[in-house]
Amino acid sequence: MQIINQINDWLQLYPVWGEISKAFFILLLAFLAFFLFKYIVIAVLRKLASKTKTRLDDHLIESKAISRLTFLVPVLLVDALHFLLPYSGAFLSKVSQILILWIVVWSTAAFLMAINRYYETFPISKERPIKGYLQVINIILYIIAIIFIIGLVTSQSPWVLLSGIGAMTAVLLLIFKDTILSFVAGIQITSYDLLHVGDWIEMSEYGADGDVIDIALHTVKVQNWDKTITVIPTHKLTENSFKNWRGMQQTGGRRIKRSVYIDQNSIKFCDERMLEKFEKIKLLKDYIQSKRKELQEYNTRQDIDASVPVNIRRLTNLGTFRFYAQAYLKNHPKIRKDLTLMARHLPPGPNGIPIEVYAFTNDTVWQNYEAIQADVFDHLLSVVAEFELQIFQNPSGRDFKSAITKN
Repeated sequence: MQIINQINDWLQLYPVWGEISKAFFILLLAFLAFFLFKYIVIAVLRKLASKTKTRLDDHLIESKAISRLTFLVPVLLVDALHFLLPYSGAFLSKVSQILILWIVVWSTAAFLMAINRYYETFPISKERPIKGYLQVINIILYIIAIIFIIGLVTSQSPWVLLSGIGAMTAVLLLIFKDTILSFVAGIQITSYDLLHVGDWIEMSEYGADGDVIDIALHTVKVQNWDKTITVIPTHKLTENSFKNWRGMQQTGGRRIKRSVYIDQNSIKFCDERMLEKFEKIKLLKDYIQSKRKELQEYNTRQDIDASVPVNIRRLTNLGTFRFYAQAYLKNHPKIRKDLTLMARHLPPGPNGIPIEVYAFTNDTVWQNYEAIQADVFDHLLSVVAEFELQIFQNPSGRDFKSAITKN
């Protein structure tokens, strides 16, 4: 007891050292409390979360929402014991209140992100993302926290500061212009079902061509096919046009729209020799037979002078090739028969007459689609010669050299 009395007498003689000693003791208790909760309680909670069936508690642990709350323990302890410090207690209490407010908002932000990660495990999250709305809530919470902190520092009521914000509306609108635009755009994107996570979109203005991997308040991330990441401001998706390939993916068919260019000089009427040859082709047999009968009946009924070839209705090698191309598509196992399917003439141009294939594959995977399309055109380009047609191709240096040599 004598030692304790001596210490008390010494502290009364030197109050500053007494203040420092008490402050050191309080901080030591706060550190021990923080260590207890940070490395023991959190470890226990982590083990308990791993044993539960729900994934929500796992996301709360991973997002560090609970870990951040552990900072409250030492700060609350310091605030509760500030009365022991007669000189610096008021200041310490005010600092503690500021830290408590900030830690609560900081932990709430992590909690909201944990909720978003848990929500993203459900299929509906791809159609109705909530990340942007949660980010807006975070921004509002941080703004409110800053206002209350300013109120604590200046010893003024936060409501007085809030009432003064009305006069700063124009400035706030300017500062948060992109946030407001992005928030409104997010509502429009969700309401009109414009975009989902996983959609393939094209937006040439930003060099985006790939899958949407994240929809946030301010940005939409697109992973391009070359594995680069393009970041698009959210509000730009409603201001500018973009192509969404979701309809193609949902339909299960991807369009082929490509032409074979025929040299116009190789087009001619089919003679008997050609018709007999075409009749031996399986895909043309019924067509040739029915057209022969139809044309013969027409020419006989019209009493046409057959000595003038122009008077007679006859098949052409181009028309027969076009029918063959369409019949080939109808018999191709990888072409959808329930969607638009045709081979058609396009207007002739300087590159010849285009015979366009317009059809849909039954596989939307890019690599498989390209293989199917290549297979179709490999075949059509190869059989063109069987119809005594020629593919149009601009002359190369070799062609000019060959022509000069012949002359």
